[in-house]
Amino acid sequence: MHLIEQRLAALRTKMREAGYAGYYIPTDDFHLSEYVGAHFKARAYMSGFTGSAGTLVVLENEAALWVDGRYFLQGEQQLSGTSILLQKSGEEGVPTILDYLKDKLPEGSVLGMDGRTLSAATGLEFQQELGKKGIMLAPERDLVGEIWADRPPLSDRPAWVLDVKYAGQEAGEKLMRVRKAMAEQGAAAHVLTSLDDIAWLFNLRGDDVAYNPVLLAYAVIEPEQAYLFADEAKLPEPVRVHLAALNTKVLPYDGVYDFVSRYGAGTKVLLSEARVNYALYACLERAGAALVKAENPTVHMKAVKNETELENLRRAHIKDAVAMVRFMRYLKENIGKIPMTEISVSDHLESLRRAQEGNLGLSFDTICGYGPHGAIVHYSATPESDVPLEPQGFLLVDSGGQYYEGTTDITRTFALGPLTEEEKQHFATVLRSMLNLAAARFPQGVRGANLDVLARMPFWEQEMDYKHGTGHGVGYLLNVHEGPNSFRWQNPANSAVLEAGMVTTDEPGVYIAGEHGIRLENELVCRMGEKNEYGQFLYFEPLTLVPIDLDAVEPSLLSETDRARLNAYHALVYETLAPHLAEDEQAWLRDYTRAI
Repeated sequence: MHLIEQRLAALRTKMREAGYAGYYIPTDDFHLSEYVGAHFKARAYMSGFTGSAGTLVVLENEAALWVDGRYFLQGEQQLSGTSILLQKSGEEGVPTILDYLKDKLPEGSVLGMDGRTLSAATGLEFQQELGKKGIMLAPERDLVGEIWADRPPLSDRPAWVLDVKYAGQEAGEKLMRVRKAMAEQGAAAHVLTSLDDIAWLFNLRGDDVAYNPVLLAYAVIEPEQAYLFADEAKLPEPVRVHLAALNTKVLPYDGVYDFVSRYGAGTKVLLSEARVNYALYACLERAGAALVKAENPTVHMKAVKNETELENLRRAHIKDAVAMVRFMRYLKENIGKIPMTEISVSDHLESLRRAQEGNLGLSFDTICGYGPHGAIVHYSATPESDVPLEPQGFLLVDSGGQYYEGTTDITRTFALGPLTEEEKQHFATVLRSMLNLAAARFPQGVRGANLDVLARMPFWEQEMDYKHGTGHGVGYLLNVHEGPNSFRWQNPANSAVLEAGMVTTDEPGVYIAGEHGIRLENELVCRMGEKNEYGQFLYFEPLTLVPIDLDAVEPSLLSETDRARLNAYHALVYETLAPHLAEDEQAWLRDYTRAI
């Protein structure tokens, strides 16, 4: 029997014992993180699907996995040979998870889940909608944990204090800002569970989640005192001294669930339903707290980078660009001459990044896809899927680094040799799209969703599109995906107003299944522009400074405006990077940033 089928059978035995008609397994840890530590990979363990997003539902006689457009191809490959049905979210005829549960679960039955691994918002929606059929939620048991014999333990990596020369603001000042926001809401306490918010607020970093330098912790902020719930063994003396100076008491990691029962009899508690887990929310509800439901104040605060962070980010991006330029040259000079595979060149790029001063590793698992693999939006090469690179077609590389000076995220698609006319046309479309958005000037009050059309227009003109957002916010030595800013027309109500200091990626792409993928990505920082009788205007400054591969550019497919924008960008790349390169590297870069 297939290993996944064995696990599903064991889970169903547990479900029958518990009286559950279904079991819900999201991707999340107890903090609803995008990337999770090995201990929390229950969905991957139960399905074999390893993508960073997806939800598994197991019923008595069937199971289904929902994935978004980034993972359609990967999902098909990894579910092959199992009985799990792939549900392509957003595609015509594909039910939502809730519709599926309403349809499949019998009236009056019970849906089980580990309530610590889904958001309060999701739990409450399920409660309301499934309740119409008399279906109850049972969020008390981690059934996957009960059958996962060799489950990896929780991380025991130590935390550390981020110096204010990198953070740009003392943690005490940040706590004051949060307490001011609490007072405006009349809240006596603020419950914070998202790891990047906690790391940013306390100027702490950790190593508990791959690629995200965060510490597994919960926090509760009161007007005079703060509490951090974390494994004390992971807090070295400098961290304990730092927290004591902030009048912050350290309590056991799991202790938060009992702790919040102190907020009874209508005590106002500020929290975000989208960021607090369902189990913790239920504890507060049972205690009788009056819940003030609003976004965590830290979300907006950390999205608007301060001047110190922005100066540091510019330095981080120069270091990162030096590594990328050396990688690009290595590819161009060696393709067809020495053996190369997706994994070998990805490893080479990682070594070039790690050689940069202040590098703390990667900001996510490098996506390095050659030819047809480039069409898998979040492809991750494995020893089984790894292919040799040949002197033809495209190599798509989406990668990034963590530095004391910030977090980077860049995608470049390289021509390894001759291209087809279609490949050149698609590359030109992606390039025009990226340049279009980067050149935007717009009045204050504009949201990211309003600008997405600038990137999509070159696609829509050809009746083409891509199934992902055009861009996401980026943290500062934190998560590579950070809200609230983004470029995504599909959800305008959730789109943040763009403000000076916000950093957002610009990354359109073309994905032709079985043939090729092309994506180009720069990070942009929003800057204050001119103020005139029409209002305050804003514009974007590129943080990413790496050549666009001119071997892939057919100038006749670009307008005069496109060429002028590309030439101006390349002039900036050369001028900024040349002082950081050796003479032979400068000469190579001069050629790859020449005006066209």
